[in-house]
Amino acid sequence: MYHYLELRGMLMFSKELSAAAARPLVLSTLARGESYGYEIIQRLKDLSGGQVDWAEGALYPLLKRLETEGLIASEWRDSESGRARKYYRLLPAGQSSLVAERTQWTLANSMLSQLWSPRLTFA
Repeated sequence: MYHYLELRGMLMFSKELSAAAARPLVLSTLARGESYGYEIIQRLKDLSGGQVDWAEGALYPLLKRLETEGLIASEWRDSESGRARKYYRLLPAGQSSLVAERTQWTLANSMLSQLWSPRLTFA
């Protein structure tokens, strides 16, 4: 059974889809440049037009796991405001992992597009 999150009448990612998409979304975000946790959350929220809004509690365990796997690295630095932030960056192994993720998601997208084209019908 899928559990969908609904906010202000908009259908959001199911928990299952959110979990599956989290890894390639974070790796793709970091492929564009280093970032810190809150900034990653905001970037993904902006990309979704506000439909995807991750809690910090969902992101930080993933970042820790990606770091443990050697896909990303982190470093504590002071921000412009003087507040310490943990910045994350993609490592070469993370770039390789992202290529594999992109290939898989592109195939899944292609298959779904073909199945749903020209429109989804129910028998």
